[in-house]
Amino acid sequence: MANFYTDHPEIKFNLESSPLMQRIVELKENGFADKDNFDYAPEDFADAMDNYNRVLEVAGDITANTVFPNSEDVDAEGPHCENGRVRYASKTYENLEATRKAGLNGVTMPRRFGGLNFPITAYTAINEMIASADAGFENIWSLQDCIETLYEFGDEDQRSRFIPRICAGETMSMDLTEPDAGSDLQRVMLKATYSEADKCWYLNGVKRFITNGDSDIHLVLARSEEGTHDGRGLSMFIYDKRDGGVDVRRIENKLGIHGSPTCELVYKNAKAELCGRRKFGLIKYVMALMNGARLGIAAQSVGISQMAYNEALAYAKDRKQFGQAIVNFPAVYEMISNIKARLDAGRALLYQTARYVDIYKCLEDIERTRKLTDDEKKELKLYQKLASACTPLAKGMNSEYANQNSYDCIQVHG
Repeated sequence: MANFYTDHPEIKFNLESSPLMQRIVELKENGFADKDNFDYAPEDFADAMDNYNRVLEVAGDITANTVFPNSEDVDAEGPHCENGRVRYASKTYENLEATRKAGLNGVTMPRRFGGLNFPITAYTAINEMIASADAGFENIWSLQDCIETLYEFGDEDQRSRFIPRICAGETMSMDLTEPDAGSDLQRVMLKATYSEADKCWYLNGVKRFITNGDSDIHLVLARSEEGTHDGRGLSMFIYDKRDGGVDVRRIENKLGIHGSPTCELVYKNAKAELCGRRKFGLIKYVMALMNGARLGIAAQSVGISQMAYNEALAYAKDRKQFGQAIVNFPAVYEMISNIKARLDAGRALLYQTARYVDIYKCLEDIERTRKLTDDEKKELKLYQKLASACTPLAKGMNSEYANQNSYDCIQVHG
């Protein structure tokens, strides 16, 4: 039976080969303090790595034998809008249920919230495999990493209410873009108004091009400071679909990844709550959110490149011309070799970047509970700089490679 983890040993190699993994596990497990409270918590480094591998094998099985076989039907059917709500393609629900039952939600979240407490490096491996199986479903599933922003900047009450729901399988979205605010997010005009009577915020306006826009929990960028027109007037809000007030006006008709609903949303007195501090929505929280998204896009791109390579190689071995398989033709062989070289290079950068992110995020998490030593402060600063430099490189390089590798795969197919 196929397995997208064991069939691609390069993933395991990239997960295990770096000596940084021992440091990451030590920091993430915080002295393996959870072992007495959770029966699935590791006791040492070897136990942790074994745990990652077992979960990744389960993820590899689901991606190869559920998500991938469903992908063609999902892309053909696509989601549709019905009375202001999104209905996924029928087999998208199968995919969501399979990943939920396997516990592949809240992967990086602490165990006290129902998460697996995995490092981002291990989560990235799952992300890559899901993208190989269906890049559209990966868009839906991987938005769970928005919870990282809520975990970092929300208060303990918000964490205890929202994180367990994501760990249980509910979905997320980040509602940033508007008709007149695409890349230029400081022009966001969705209005946030605080009601003294109700002691809550209400959101009014329109968001556009929102991936998985009818999700259960939204992180929303909105203008909280009346009379402002720049990024300093924006704050981050949490909107819970259970409270109502947001309708899907339409689903965009995209060139590809049809299984992922890209929505236009209308907010009408939608009740919301502030995440973090006012005025920090764009300049701090969205920047953190987007760095996580960049790493996710890099993983998605590697998954797409892997599938392009698989398809090109399989076809070139099967297709016969002039009495031999076309893989033996120098021009075709070179094209496939170049796909593989780009794939391996991009994957190496992806996982190294994920390790940098893991170390500095783990140290930031520890800093919330105690003061860091001078050496830890230096370590945090170093890996924060490395992550800041490598994250856009990993995203930019791998997304371009995914395009080129897919194009070359088409050329191999004639």
